[in-house]
Amino acid sequence: MNNFIDGHTILIGLMAYPIRHSMSPTMHNAAFQKLNLNFVYLAFDVDAPQLADGVKAIRTLEMRGSNVSMPNKQKIIQYLDKLDITSELNQAVNTVVNDNGVLTGYTTDGVGFINDLKKKGHSVKDQTVLVTGAGGAGTPIAIQSALEGAKEIFIFNQHDEHWDNAQRNAEVINQKTASQAKVFDLSDTDAFKTALQTCDIYCDATGVGMGKLADMSLVEDPSWFKPDMVVFDTVYAPRTTKLMQVAQQAGVKFVYNGLGMMVEQGAAAFKLWTGQDMPIEFVKQQLLAKDAQDD
Repeated sequence: MNNFIDGHTILIGLMAYPIRHSMSPTMHNAAFQKLNLNFVYLAFDVDAPQLADGVKAIRTLEMRGSNVSMPNKQKIIQYLDKLDITSELNQAVNTVVNDNGVLTGYTTDGVGFINDLKKKGHSVKDQTVLVTGAGGAGTPIAIQSALEGAKEIFIFNQHDEHWDNAQRNAEVINQKTASQAKVFDLSDTDAFKTALQTCDIYCDATGVGMGKLADMSLVEDPSWFKPDMVVFDTVYAPRTTKLMQVAQQAGVKFVYNGLGMMVEQGAAAFKLWTGQDMPIEFVKQQLLAKDAQDD
């Protein structure tokens, strides 16, 4: 494997703030080494005020591209040359590809969610999907689910800075896809409980359950769940979130964290940059090994 950097090494970045906690550098660099590709992936703390300069650096340094995370997913669009159709629908970008100075934005988060579910034996086609959150993860999950043929999509969000985006997501889904989307206020607990008990797949894309919110869950009562549904938490650290614990107490058969989605969205970006398939199982082993080492 290529374990060194030389004068021909190609740089790929990750621009967000804060971002030093990200597992993406471990994931991509492990894949580069496994496939003997002369690339290196580095994380950069780039907040919104520095974003324009960060995008200029992609061109100036002839980087192959960059991942983008919050708070830059929407703000970066103004600095790019093109968007693929998914990014246009989402009005958000998480992957930039540099083709000889032409920067194209893509969104792989929703594809990561769908592909992870497929590998676990689930499809959103003709299903009712409930998504909590309408930010950087919730938006592509809802829209990609619609593009994949979900029958209904319930979007629950607080009346916060993402409320207008939740409304926009529903409009896009209703106008551009065959799915039907409805938006609800997350504070309406009766509507939330009813939706949970009628949906096939529930995805929490809020970030509740990680960091300072690690001991919290949007669902505290196991009776709100039904055993034959899918409960998916986009959080992957900790590996078992409070939401997952509540679902397991309810006897839900299919309960997942966001690690697989994170790897699958990374694999989609990896393919855009290199043209090769990420060695996903090898990468997962490396991530789990790093977890054990860090513990």
